[in-house]
Amino acid sequence: MTTLPSTAEHPGTDPAADPDPTPLLRIDGLAKQYRADGPFVSRDLSFEVRSGEFVAIVGPSGCGKSTLLRMICGLLDPTEGTVLLDGTAVTGPPPEMALVFQDYTRSLFPWLTVAGNVGFPLKRRSDLSAADKEARIAEAITAVGLAGFEAYHPYQLSGGMQQRVAIARALAFRPRILLLDEPFASVDALTKENLEDLLLTIQQRYADEGITMLLVTHDIDEAVYLADRVEVLGPPPCRVVEELPIDLPRPRHQIRTRGEQAFLEARALIHERVGLNKQRADS
Repeated sequence: MTTLPSTAEHPGTDPAADPDPTPLLRIDGLAKQYRADGPFVSRDLSFEVRSGEFVAIVGPSGCGKSTLLRMICGLLDPTEGTVLLDGTAVTGPPPEMALVFQDYTRSLFPWLTVAGNVGFPLKRRSDLSAADKEARIAEAITAVGLAGFEAYHPYQLSGGMQQRVAIARALAFRPRILLLDEPFASVDALTKENLEDLLLTIQQRYADEGITMLLVTHDIDEAVYLADRVEVLGPPPCRVVEELPIDLPRPRHQIRTRGEQAFLEARALIHERVGLNKQRADS
């Protein structure tokens, strides 16, 4: 197997060569301990995300990926370290971030229609007129391919369609950073592929607005297919053990991209790192 370059060696990741080296998001020395006398879930966890990037986070089961995402968006306070958004510490849920959960059945309001669910977070946006809100709702629903289903309720939709509603709700708020916590873990393989391609379409559609995506997933193939860069976490207390740029051209294709040598090499390297970390955790 050809060894892929580290971030430091990868062309285009040198801060001196980057026209805007300031990260949008900086995770600096994060540690989480749920009880004062308990074990650390994470320790000295650090990485950066630049505006417009698609970054995936993978690691062994139970390593604290979802805990990390909740600290990033201010739903959990870290025991140590900081999360900086544009240089300002995150101390609560910032309006610039939106989180899409894995369990879409619990994140949607069953008594609201598709349009009602998508527009719910806009209710308190006093800076938007009623017409602006309606326009955002319509645009987000169209962006996820659900035009024509505005009056449907969640129980009338498939699982994949319900997750599209959850994504549309996040998009309607126009976040700078879209956080995704294993969003496709509960759908079938074909629906999963369709939703993966939906994310890539959304990234391209909102490229001018610089939408940034941070995906937590246990699926290594998914991480390599979607991301510009993959952060590989070790076992608890987790930290970044590999930062791997994904050198694959865009647009990407479910069959062609997954057959490319660069895809196979990145996939193998991440499997190796996660496997080694699992062995260390079990020993």
